Amino acid sequence: MPHIPEAVEQLKAHLAPIVDLRHAAEVLEWDQQTHMPPGGGRARAEQLATLTRLIHEMFTSPRTQELLEAAERTVEDLDPDSDEAALVRMTRRDYDRATKLPSQFVAERRRASSLSIEAWRQARPANDFAAFRPHLQQMVDYARRTADYLGYAEHPYDAVLDLYEPLMTSREVTELFARLREEIVPLVRAIAAAGAVDDSVLHQEYDEEKQQAFALEVVQAFGYDLLRGRLDRAPHPFAAGFSRGDARITTRFDRRFFNTAVFAIFHEAGHAMYHQGLDPALERTPLAGGASLGVHESQSRMWENLVGRSRPFWRHYFPRLRELFSEQLAGVDAEGFYRAVNKVQPSLIRVEADEVTYNLHIILRFELEKSLMDGSLRVEDAPEAWNARMAEYLGVTPPTDADGLMQDIHWASGLIGYFPTYTLGNVMAAQLFAAALRARPALPEDFARGEFRALLGWLREHVHRHGRKFFPQDLLQRATGSRLTPEPYLRYLWEKFGEIYGVGAPEMAGAGES
Repeated sequence: MPHIPEAVEQLKAHLAPIVDLRHAAEVLEWDQQTHMPPGGGRARAEQLATLTRLIHEMFTSPRTQELLEAAERTVEDLDPDSDEAALVRMTRRDYDRATKLPSQFVAERRRASSLSIEAWRQARPANDFAAFRPHLQQMVDYARRTADYLGYAEHPYDAVLDLYEPLMTSREVTELFARLREEIVPLVRAIAAAGAVDDSVLHQEYDEEKQQAFALEVVQAFGYDLLRGRLDRAPHPFAAGFSRGDARITTRFDRRFFNTAVFAIFHEAGHAMYHQGLDPALERTPLAGGASLGVHESQSRMWENLVGRSRPFWRHYFPRLRELFSEQLAGVDAEGFYRAVNKVQPSLIRVEADEVTYNLHIILRFELEKSLMDGSLRVEDAPEAWNARMAEYLGVTPPTDADGLMQDIHWASGLIGYFPTYTLGNVMAAQLFAAALRARPALPEDFARGEFRALLGWLREHVHRHGRKFFPQDLLQRATGSRLTPEPYLRYLWEKFGEIYGVGAPEMAGAGES
C-alpha cells in the first residue's frame, strides 16, 4: 500500500467533518421534499441557512488554506491519478471557488432557495405563477450574483454551468445542441410522417403498489441495493446520496400512465447505484460524488432508456409485468409493449418525454436560462417565452403554467445552469454504453435473461469507483477512448427509432467515432 503523506492525511482529517455536515444538510433537504409537514418550511429554511453558512466558513477558513498548501507541496511527486493527488487537485478547485463567495451571501441564498421550494410546492398545483414569480426573480438574482462573484470570460451563464459541469462553457453547449437539433428535428418529422404507435395500453388503471413492486424488483436486478437505499414519494422525482451506504430514490405515481413512476424509479436508481459504487477510500472526502451532473445523468438515463426501454429488457420482463396486470395487458405482447413505451410524441412534461423529443425540452430551458442570466428576458415574461418555444420546438402549448414553466423544481431550487446536464447525460450514456458493448458484446443477450451484472461491473470499473477524481472529459477519454462526442447518441436514436417507425437514417458526420 503506497505511503500517504502526513500533510494529505491532515487535510483529509480536516475535510471529513465538513463533508459530514454537507451530507447532514442534504438529509434535511431530502426530508423537506418527502416527509416534512408543510408548516416546517420556514424553520427548515433557517436550519439549512445556518448549516450552509457554517460549512462554508469551515471550508474557506485560513486553516483549510494552510493544510491545502502543505498538501500541495507533498503530492508533486505522486502519480496524478492517485487518490491523494486527486483529492488535493479537486480541493484546490473547490476552495478557490468557494472563497470568492461571502458566507453571508451563501447562507442568504440557501434560505431563499428553501423558501422558494415551499412557494413552488403551493403555487404549482394552484397554477399560480404570480405567487411564485417573486421567488423565481430571487433565484435568478442570486444566480447572477453568483456569476459576478465567481467571474466568467464570455457569458454569466458559464459561471453557473461550471458548478454542475466542470470546465464546460455555454458556447460548447450551444454548439453541441445545434448538432443534436440538426439530426433530431428531421427524425421527429420523419417519425410524424410515418404514423403513430399505439400506446393506449399505458393509459389504463395501474395499481400504485403493484407499479412500485415491479419497479423495485427490476432495479434490484439492475444492482440497486435496498439495504443501502430506499424509495419514497416526492413532488418531483430525485435521488440523494449521503454515503455509499445511504443512497435514496424518490418517485411520483400516476395511476393512469404506466411510465411516470416506473421509469422514474429506473432513472433515479441509476443515480443511486453511482453513489453505491464509489470507492470506499473516497468516503468522507470531497471526491465522494459524481464527476459532474452530466456524468451522473449518464447513469440514470442509461438505466432508464438504453436498458429499461430496450427490446431485450421487455422480452424478459413483460411476462412478469403481465402477471401483475393481467387485465390491463390482455391481448398485448412484449413487442407491442416495447413499441408503446418508446412512442415518440411531442408532449408537455419533460420527465415523461420520449427519448427523441426529450432534448428539445432541455434546449428550450437552456436558452431561457441564458436569457434570464444576461437580462435579455425578464422573469415576468418567462411564461410567455416558455410557451412560444414549446410551440416552436415541440408543436404543443402548455394550457397552464403548472404544466409549463413551473413543472420542474430546478428553478425554484435555484439550480440555474443544471438543465444542460440532462442532455449531456444522454450523449455520455450512449458513448459509455457503446464502449461497454465493445467490451461486453453479449450485453443484449444478458438483458434478455434479466442479467445486468456485466454492465454494472463495467460501469463500476470505469465510472462509479472514481467518484470526482477526474474531470468529465478525462473520465470519458479513459472509459471510451475519446472525449465527448454526440455521434454514438445520434446513431442510437436513428437506429432504434428508425427501426420502430420504419424510417432511414441520413449520412452522419463523424460516423466512425464512438
